[in-house]
Amino acid sequence: MAERSTAAVDVADNSGDNPLTAKADKATTDGVTESIDTAEQSPNGTGGERKATEPTIATPELHSGHKLARRYRLEECVTRLDGFSSWRAVDEKLRRAVGVHLLPADHPRARSVLAAARSSALLGDPRFVQVLDAVEENDLVYVVHEWLPDATELTALLALGPLEAHDAYQMVTQVSQAMAAAHREGLAHLRLTPSAVLRTSTGQYRIRGLAVAAALRGISSDTPQRSDTEAIGALLYAVLTQRWPYESDAYGLHGLPKGVGLIAPDQVRAGVHRGLSELAMRALVNDGATASRQEPPCTTPDELVKAVGEMPRIRPPEPAFTAPPEYQRTTYQQGTYGRPAAGPGPSVTQTVTPPPPALQGRTGKALKWAVSALLIAALGLGSWQLADALLHRDKSGSNETGNTQTTDHGDGDKPKAPLPIKIQDAEEYAPDGSPQNAADVKNTYDSSTTSYWRTKKFNDGPDLVPSVKAGVGIVYDLGSAKDISTASILLRYGGDHTTITLYATDSLSPSTPVKSMKQIATVKTSETKADLKASTPVKSRYVLLWMTAMPYSSQDNYSGEGYKQAITDVKFAG
Repeated sequence: MAERSTAAVDVADNSGDNPLTAKADKATTDGVTESIDTAEQSPNGTGGERKATEPTIATPELHSGHKLARRYRLEECVTRLDGFSSWRAVDEKLRRAVGVHLLPADHPRARSVLAAARSSALLGDPRFVQVLDAVEENDLVYVVHEWLPDATELTALLALGPLEAHDAYQMVTQVSQAMAAAHREGLAHLRLTPSAVLRTSTGQYRIRGLAVAAALRGISSDTPQRSDTEAIGALLYAVLTQRWPYESDAYGLHGLPKGVGLIAPDQVRAGVHRGLSELAMRALVNDGATASRQEPPCTTPDELVKAVGEMPRIRPPEPAFTAPPEYQRTTYQQGTYGRPAAGPGPSVTQTVTPPPPALQGRTGKALKWAVSALLIAALGLGSWQLADALLHRDKSGSNETGNTQTTDHGDGDKPKAPLPIKIQDAEEYAPDGSPQNAADVKNTYDSSTTSYWRTKKFNDGPDLVPSVKAGVGIVYDLGSAKDISTASILLRYGGDHTTITLYATDSLSPSTPVKSMKQIATVKTSETKADLKASTPVKSRYVLLWMTAMPYSSQDNYSGEGYKQAITDVKFAG
């Protein structure tokens, strides 16, 4: 059987305890919790993975407040294991949270950790938690990476229950595509566990620890693509069933019953999507066996991506209809004089109160006539007032043509939710004659969050004005004049701040400067999503997205470290 990666299971060595009993210490890293293990095995507990063995090395004794490179201030130690430690820290230069892995420079894995970190940083794929720095200094090796406070670890999501089919489909699609891209660049993960997969607040899945997590723990594999593919299959199995697909318990999940072997997810839990169940079985070491037919196994992330693409797309569920609360009905109870009361229990006869005796004699007749006269007078007065009111309303509500004006106090007075506006075309706007990346403008509205338009990197920032340039931007064509009230923009880089302003303009190639355009809305954000809302809707066919500040980010495949930004998705509504 092929070698299997430890990326799918972490099991703790408890000094002679059952090695299949997984125990994980929980610690916080990258803004979420990470499962830490002290012994690595293959996913099914056979020990097929190789891990370097060396004497226990003391973790460097550092403390909160210690500063690295006069820049990274250590805040909280979240992992201390096997000669290295991981910290939540603050980058004082850019005033943002980061994560730091630390180990002695003479650690046997120090060189491989540095090499893995630098290779991961060069990939520059936004689907992975980015390595920001990798340094050897003062007898220490440290790796600095992004910290994602708004992301949730897959382990935490699984603690709440299995994922809905659409969420599971999104997870396996995004993770397999990301790992396929990494393997094309010669990078493997080898420790792709639920704690390594994060879901952001925008629904994107990001992978942390590419190459670095395995290097820190001395994990290697003769079949890295098969190892990572099997790990993705185990993740899919877990999110479909809330069970780990092996006999050992792991990540807060129960394993499968001993002796039954690997059974399909739709046999473990009712209601599991059949296509996803078969996909999980094809990715696991299972010779491709599924519940309904024999399929070839997926042995590489690329094969898994192809298999996902051949499935019918799983759409999100329709929002559940919530019936309005029933109106309270006021009912008049029919009298039950002299009849048994309805309902269970002994019957009770209600006592009838006799009516008062009628008035007798001339006094009674006089009183009757007086009451009748008062009623007639009241009816006459009421009729006159009603007629006068109707006549007055008719006069005041009529216009010169005699049409009656009516006021609708129904649902029409309620504000309507903005409707999406489809973008028809777009062009980069560079009034200074220096475009950023004009060929990729369409990537900002292609309904894919993995493609993007990027700026060049600048040495000064975050504000471009006045030292760098007036700004960078894109003009969008909405096809015809529309009322624009809101916009949602997904960005690739978070950080110090990004400033974006929307303007109504006259064409894809505006003939007027930005200062003379009508402003729609503006926002300043440190997140990777910018939401803009106009105080009042602005009608225009062409909208300029104008960026005047962008955060600092590390080197990637396109440019070196500096102040830069990329836009992955733009949506307008009105």
